[in-house]
Amino acid sequence: MIRYGLVCKDDHAFEAWFRDSDAFDALSRAGQVSCTVCGSTEVTKQLMAPGIPAKSNKYEPADQHMLAGPQDAEQRELMDAVRRLRKYVTETADYVGEQFPEEARKMHYGEADERGIYGEASLRDAKELLEEGIKVAPLPKLPDDAN
Repeated sequence: MIRYGLVCKDDHAFEAWFRDSDAFDALSRAGQVSCTVCGSTEVTKQLMAPGIPAKSNKYEPADQHMLAGPQDAEQRELMDAVRRLRKYVTETADYVGEQFPEEARKMHYGEADERGIYGEASLRDAKELLEEGIKVAPLPKLPDDAN
């Protein structure tokens, strides 16, 4: 993998990872490399210095915030709202892990006290819960939340 510093025709600078130099060239020719700010596909590589580790041979890269596609104020606002929702749920609900489908059923059928819960469920489990009339919703996770 190789990381390139890129710039679009409007001088928006950003970075992206590619399998190799040929992959960047092929994707660029096909118009599949676009500016993360304005969406322009007129993108070129910036002059880059090689990454040389510190004398202690310990290289700690800076945090990389990556987003595919243009990011405008409305998109940032939406992403911030998703982050606030996720934070609210994790602070106010009980994490039940893979027991989520069972716990949701127990509450729905009166076998357990109702409370806010979140956890893991397969797509199949989620569909079955919905078919039973149990209200569930996915808790979105943004790409940079995993970094």
